[in-house]
Amino acid sequence: MAKTPSSSKKNLRAHYSGARKADPRPITGKESPAELLAHAFSAYVGRQERTAFELMRRSMEVDASIFLTLSGAMTPAGLHQSCIIPLIEKGIISALTTTGANLYHDAHRIIGHAIREVNPNAGDLQYRLARIIRIYDLGFWEEALLDTDRLFSALLRRPEFQRKMTTPEFHYLLGKNIAAIEKQLGVKQPSLLSTCYKHAVPIFVGAVQDGSIFLNAVKLKRMLGAEFKFEIDINDDVYWMSAIQHYCRHHFSKKLAIWILGGGVPKNYTLQGEPLLDQILGVPTDGFDIDVQFCVDPVDNGALSSCPAGEGHTWGKVSIEAVEAGSMYVHTDVTAVFPWLTHALLSDSKMKRKPRRLMDVMQEAVAFLDADVKKRHKSLLKTIDWSPDEPKPDAEAHETYVR
Repeated sequence: MAKTPSSSKKNLRAHYSGARKADPRPITGKESPAELLAHAFSAYVGRQERTAFELMRRSMEVDASIFLTLSGAMTPAGLHQSCIIPLIEKGIISALTTTGANLYHDAHRIIGHAIREVNPNAGDLQYRLARIIRIYDLGFWEEALLDTDRLFSALLRRPEFQRKMTTPEFHYLLGKNIAAIEKQLGVKQPSLLSTCYKHAVPIFVGAVQDGSIFLNAVKLKRMLGAEFKFEIDINDDVYWMSAIQHYCRHHFSKKLAIWILGGGVPKNYTLQGEPLLDQILGVPTDGFDIDVQFCVDPVDNGALSSCPAGEGHTWGKVSIEAVEAGSMYVHTDVTAVFPWLTHALLSDSKMKRKPRRLMDVMQEAVAFLDADVKKRHKSLLKTIDWSPDEPKPDAEAHETYVR
């Protein structure tokens, strides 16, 4: 029976009466970051920012395994050293998905190249003549690229890289080697690769071929031929993402959280682990329970970068809980707000825990998922036994499937 206008009005009034009050208070300069967020961020993007912080805190309070995704030129901007590395060192970040570019550009500083502020309006023709590479308002000498290429080419030729591997294995080996170089050079601020190696945080790169580290692998393959045996196993890579999510849900807290910085491939590569489990492999799962994103893209153009949690829920990527009370899309530039929210989070001494060290249990996680998939082997075979002669499903068949 449809609700009458009067009953709808009563429900709306009751809901409104229980809603949180906007509670602005004079800023004295003595407030803690959490107090400032609670009382000075009441509306608009400020409210989105405050709600994101509350969900970041909740991720820790429910001991969720936190998967961080990172797109855009964030390491040139230093976001890894200001925010992400401290979050990893506190045990907050469980797994990382990023672009190859973020890992490549991070290496410039390790080998002594500076990244400097530049005028974005000075003229790119002039910058090119001066051999200055520009990333909006940041710049570095072209030699930084050439020296970084030499670094990764030399590492990729080492014996331990001459096999087929996943991106977490690849970046773990790179991190191990980079850590040794940092120690030898006396580097004071470690790289993201070496930090993740130290804390056994897996680094996934969903489009590894779209980055300069892999471009050096292309060069070496053409130069060395069969002698160069390095290869990325994309099949196992995708499977490992689902395996570690499945393992986390059953061996740590049952909750999964995703913090999305930007969007792009890293966002979807992480989220697709859940529909791979549920829809493809037949292993029941509910999707991520907490979904926090910081992105400048509008949400109305169909782009995956700005896909909200509700849309993701229709794909099985996030849970009902996330849609109803565990999601916030902050329409902003990551670099404008995330350092402040990291400060607010880490100012609370309770916001730390023992690192998950997921790389240490990755093989166990894969075996755990293998066992679940094996139980469903016969039913999975039916999903691939289809012929073009079969009738297309109609609405009645769909209703039967849903029931």
